[in-house]
Amino acid sequence: MGQIVVITGLADGMGRHVATMLAKAGHSVAGFDVDEKGIASLASELKSIGGDHLLETIDITDRPAILKFRDQVLARYGRVDTVLSNVGIGFFSPFEEVHLEKALKCLEINVIGAAAIFQAFLPSMRERRAGKLIAMSSLVGRIPFPFESIYSASKFAVTGMMVSMKYEVEPFGIQVALIEPAQVSTTFAAKIHVLPPENSPYRDRARRFIERDNELIKTAPTPPVAAEKIMKVIEAEKPAFFNQIDFMSSFFLWLNQFLPKSVRDAILVNHMNIKV
Repeated sequence: MGQIVVITGLADGMGRHVATMLAKAGHSVAGFDVDEKGIASLASELKSIGGDHLLETIDITDRPAILKFRDQVLARYGRVDTVLSNVGIGFFSPFEEVHLEKALKCLEINVIGAAAIFQAFLPSMRERRAGKLIAMSSLVGRIPFPFESIYSASKFAVTGMMVSMKYEVEPFGIQVALIEPAQVSTTFAAKIHVLPPENSPYRDRARRFIERDNELIKTAPTPPVAAEKIMKVIEAEKPAFFNQIDFMSSFFLWLNQFLPKSVRDAILVNHMNIKV
């Protein structure tokens, strides 16, 4: 018997590939995204695969709509086995020049958005004493990168939230896991890579960072490859808490455990080509 899997942010990228893989594997997919056209095309794709699905166009910040969606899902399927919080936006800027209202939007979507979808389905999972809560974090949720202070803050928050939640919900048979990609070959980074103004003291290093990031993205895992790793976590009987998509994430996290901070910092600065 297949799982009932809820996914946020599934109209494009990794979320979409996970949804189609789930359908092909015989699981049912319920999810939403703010991208109306993307949801419509995904619905057609899932219909052609033959998988059962329930898709809606919802903004992750619309909490009443999320609760209504939850009621629809539970009324239709009677249960939810896995919730994957995949929705998120990036944020790139020297910290000194961060637009704080835009930063607040990033935190609202990335952190409170994840909290909202988990909180919505947690009571039904607790009553059944079964389920998985999986959040899309990032390498920068444990190793912050320069010019990504706000994005790093949002992913640190997601990681901390999941670590804390794990202690609370495990006694009810609910498993908690994190996915921690460094980079995936998508347009995610390109959407946020905006150079600081010409008079910015950070412009040159930010430019070098962007150029290096663009180079790394060329050899990064593709969305289908990333989706396969996520599928393994969804289908695992006992998934690990921390799950990396790519070798670079695993390597940097391993180094982070053993090397002195000064050495780790030097490696990061040289790796991203922003040495002064």
